[in-house]
Amino acid sequence: MSFTSHYLVCEGREIHYTEWGARHRETVIAWHGLARTSRDMDEVAEYLSSRYRVICPDTIGRGLSQWSPDPVREYQLSFYVKLAASLVDQLGIDRFHWLGTSMGGAIGTLAAATLLRGRIRRLILNDNGPRLAEAAIARIRDYAGNPPCFARITELEEFLRTVYKPFGWLSEAQWRRLTETSARRLPGGGVTTHYDPAMALQFTHHPRDYDLWEAYDSLDIPVLCLRGEQSDLLLAETVEEMRLRGPCAVAVTIPGCGHAPALNVPEQWEMVGRFFSADEMRAACYA
Repeated sequence: MSFTSHYLVCEGREIHYTEWGARHRETVIAWHGLARTSRDMDEVAEYLSSRYRVICPDTIGRGLSQWSPDPVREYQLSFYVKLAASLVDQLGIDRFHWLGTSMGGAIGTLAAATLLRGRIRRLILNDNGPRLAEAAIARIRDYAGNPPCFARITELEEFLRTVYKPFGWLSEAQWRRLTETSARRLPGGGVTTHYDPAMALQFTHHPRDYDLWEAYDSLDIPVLCLRGEQSDLLLAETVEEMRLRGPCAVAVTIPGCGHAPALNVPEQWEMVGRFFSADEMRAACYA
């Protein structure tokens, strides 16, 4: 794998991102999920980097990005969109594709409808839609807001293998890398997950943040929705509604996983690549 690591100050906060395929002009922004980091995008970014410049940010409060000193105000989608706009402006990126897993998809939807309208060319929502299942949100809120502490990295890996089993198949090396890029040491020497637990305040102070039908219905760009076959967050009936309203998303079910497909195998990379490179008529082949 070959990428470079960078930092920019966006909206007064230091944001980390990895960059792949810097020689290319066409760009993909690849944004991770709620309690994850930019390194989840390594495989798909490496694949895309043969044709695209791929920018993979760590959301504020995750990975190597700064934690927010004002979590109630800043851990919400509208602020994440401001960070995204600042990032692409500073990088001199005018128009680009967006690939977002879970929360990253919600950021892309809201960005495409507001601050980055007309600049996002194509949008892929990886197990994300404008309505999410309340029971799954409660489950995610409970574990994300109370990350456990372990004495050993191997214990953290066992925990992550359980929590992220719905990601689908990962190789032994991929599980190890996911663990090592998800870990941070605590003052006492233990290890926990690499994010600010206060980011879960989004669900308390902005409980309707992920109700995005108004934003979704306003979109006039090609949208591809990938849904994990057993996803409990993005329900099949929501995907069907997405096919019929707004931008009329093309929908594909990813077998053998739930929330959310890890985008770590060739079949998934290639689907992403085909959608970004397709013209309007070829996009219909996904239906």
